[in-house]
Amino acid sequence: QVQLVESGGGLVQPGGSLRLSCGASGIILSINVMGWYRQAPGNQRELVARVRSGASAIYADSVKGRFTISGDDARNTVYLQMNSLKPEDTAVYYCNFQSTYGADYWGKGTLVTVSS
Repeated sequence: QVQLVESGGGLVQPGGSLRLSCGASGIILSINVMGWYRQAPGNQRELVARVRSGASAIYADSVKGRFTISGDDARNTVYLQMNSLKPEDTAVYYCNFQSTYGADYWGKGTLVTVSS
Protein backbone atom coordinates (compact mmCIF):
# COMPACT_ATOMS: atom_id res chain seq x y z
CA GLN A 1 0.00 0.00 0.00
CA VAL A 2 1.29 3.44 -0.88
CA GLN A 3 2.34 5.56 2.08
CA LEU A 4 3.17 9.22 2.47
CA VAL A 5 6.33 10.21 4.29
CA GLU A 6 6.92 13.69 5.67
CA SER A 7 10.31 15.19 6.44
CA GLY A 8 11.85 18.52 7.37
CA GLY A 9 10.39 19.07 10.81
CA GLY A 10 12.46 20.06 13.79
CA LEU A 11 13.19 22.73 16.36
CA VAL A 12 13.41 26.32 15.17
CA GLN A 13 13.49 29.68 16.91
CA PRO A 14 10.64 32.16 16.52
CA GLY A 15 11.05 34.05 13.29
CA GLY A 16 12.88 31.18 11.66
CA SER A 17 12.01 29.06 8.64
CA LEU A 18 11.51 25.41 7.81
CA ARG A 19 10.64 23.56 4.65
CA LEU A 20 8.56 20.43 4.92
CA SER A 21 8.52 17.80 2.22
CA CYS A 22 6.16 14.91 1.61
CA GLY A 23 6.59 12.12 -0.86
CA ALA A 24 4.76 8.95 -1.72
CA SER A 25 6.36 5.53 -1.38
CA GLY A 26 4.82 4.51 -4.67
CA ILE A 27 2.84 5.85 -7.57
CA ILE A 28 -0.51 7.45 -6.88
CA LEU A 29 -2.61 7.97 -9.95
CA SER A 30 -4.64 11.08 -10.61
CA ILE A 31 -3.80 13.13 -7.54
CA ASN A 32 -5.99 16.18 -7.62
CA VAL A 33 -5.53 17.58 -4.13
CA MET A 34 -2.37 17.94 -2.04
CA GLY A 35 -2.49 19.44 1.38
CA TRP A 36 -0.88 20.02 4.74
CA TYR A 37 -2.67 19.78 8.08
CA ARG A 38 -1.43 20.19 11.62
CA GLN A 39 -2.42 19.13 15.08
CA ALA A 40 -1.20 20.78 18.24
CA PRO A 41 -1.48 19.05 21.63
CA GLY A 42 -5.04 19.15 22.86
CA ASN A 43 -6.35 20.51 19.57
CA GLN A 44 -8.10 19.01 16.59
CA ARG A 45 -6.32 18.52 13.32
CA GLU A 46 -6.69 21.63 11.16
CA LEU A 47 -6.05 22.55 7.56
CA VAL A 48 -2.89 24.57 6.98
CA ALA A 49 -2.79 24.75 3.19
CA ARG A 50 -4.21 22.87 0.26
CA VAL A 51 -3.81 23.01 -3.49
CA ARG A 52 -6.09 21.46 -6.06
CA SER A 53 -5.00 20.75 -9.62
CA GLY A 54 -5.69 23.79 -11.78
CA ALA A 55 -6.70 25.96 -8.85
CA SER A 56 -5.07 28.42 -6.51
CA ALA A 57 -3.89 27.29 -3.14
CA ILE A 58 -5.90 28.05 -0.03
CA TYR A 59 -4.40 28.79 3.37
CA ALA A 60 -5.55 29.00 6.93
CA ASP A 61 -5.85 32.63 7.99
CA SER A 62 -3.22 32.07 10.66
CA VAL A 63 -0.52 31.22 8.09
CA LYS A 64 -1.40 33.47 5.16
CA GLY A 65 1.59 35.45 3.99
CA ARG A 66 4.01 33.23 5.90
CA PHE A 67 3.55 29.72 4.47
CA THR A 68 3.64 28.58 0.85
CA ILE A 69 2.49 25.23 -0.47
CA SER A 70 3.81 23.81 -3.71
CA GLY A 71 3.23 20.48 -5.34
CA ASP A 72 4.81 18.33 -8.00
CA ASP A 73 2.18 15.96 -9.37
CA ALA A 74 4.68 14.13 -11.54
CA ARG A 75 6.85 13.28 -8.54
CA ASN A 76 3.97 12.83 -6.12
CA THR A 77 5.61 15.37 -3.84
CA VAL A 78 4.32 18.36 -1.92
CA TYR A 79 6.24 21.00 -0.01
CA LEU A 80 5.40 23.54 2.64
CA GLN A 81 7.71 26.51 3.02
CA MET A 82 7.19 28.04 6.44
CA ASN A 83 8.63 31.47 7.21
CA SER A 84 8.34 33.81 10.17
CA LEU A 85 7.45 30.90 12.40
CA LYS A 86 5.67 31.56 15.67
CA PRO A 87 5.40 29.45 18.84
CA GLU A 88 1.74 28.85 17.99
CA ASP A 89 2.84 27.05 14.82
CA THR A 90 4.17 24.25 17.01
CA ALA A 91 2.37 21.06 16.01
CA VAL A 92 2.65 17.76 14.21
CA TYR A 93 2.30 18.45 10.50
CA TYR A 94 0.64 15.89 8.23
CA CYS A 95 0.48 15.75 4.47
CA ASN A 96 -2.56 14.53 2.59
CA PHE A 97 -3.15 13.45 -0.99
CA GLN A 98 -6.54 12.89 -2.55
CA SER A 99 -7.10 11.26 -5.90
CA THR A 100 -9.91 11.66 -8.40
CA TYR A 101 -10.82 8.04 -7.62
CA GLY A 102 -11.70 8.99 -4.07
CA ALA A 103 -8.59 7.61 -2.42
CA ASP A 104 -7.30 9.53 0.59
CA TYR A 105 -3.70 9.21 1.77
CA TRP A 106 -2.09 10.49 4.97
CA GLY A 107 1.43 10.56 6.31
CA LYS A 108 2.39 9.81 9.90
CA GLY A 109 3.41 13.39 10.56
CA THR A 110 6.51 15.41 11.32
CA LEU A 111 6.93 17.49 14.46
CA VAL A 112 7.60 21.20 14.20
CA THR A 113 8.59 22.97 17.41
CA VAL A 114 8.99 26.72 17.48
CA SER A 115 10.71 27.81 20.65
CA SER A 116 13.57 29.93 21.89
